Amino acid sequence: MRYLEDIQIGMRRELGSFTFTAELIKAFARQFDPQPFHLDEEAGRKSLFGGLAASGWHVASVCMKLLVADGQRAKAEAEARGEAPPVGGPSPGFRDLRWSRPVLAGDTLTYSSEVVSVRATATRPGWGILQSKNVAVNQRGEEVYSFLGSVFLPQRGDAA
Repeated sequence: MRYLEDIQIGMRRELGSFTFTAELIKAFARQFDPQPFHLDEEAGRKSLFGGLAASGWHVASVCMKLLVADGQRAKAEAEARGEAPPVGGPSPGFRDLRWSRPVLAGDTLTYSSEVVSVRATATRPGWGILQSKNVAVNQRGEEVYSFLGSVFLPQRGDAA
């Protein structure tokens, strides 16, 4: 986590990769999105997806896991340098969620996040809002998922 003043438009973070196996796709689908094309290979082949497809919410959940892990890494690095890392605020939401291509069993997605805007807030002194475009590409370099996310960040020395 960084302070608002430390952020610049265009800053990019590589968040990590994840392989969507048939077993993981089915387990997520059974619990959260039990549609036939997420649960059964044959149903997936007969669908518009052409194969067993991961739920879009599964793809989004992996993104969230990697975003949190990235924040935890940054916090640990700051603490290792003897710095007290700032505590960020919640997210006020997201826009433009897109699942632009199916994620099929065996696909490996690589996630990244790039800052697109940063500004102080008018209504919450000591805080700002960072917006980033979060993207996942498959092993062929095709974008399969994206959204514009927002998060509150403290300004240096002003926020609790």
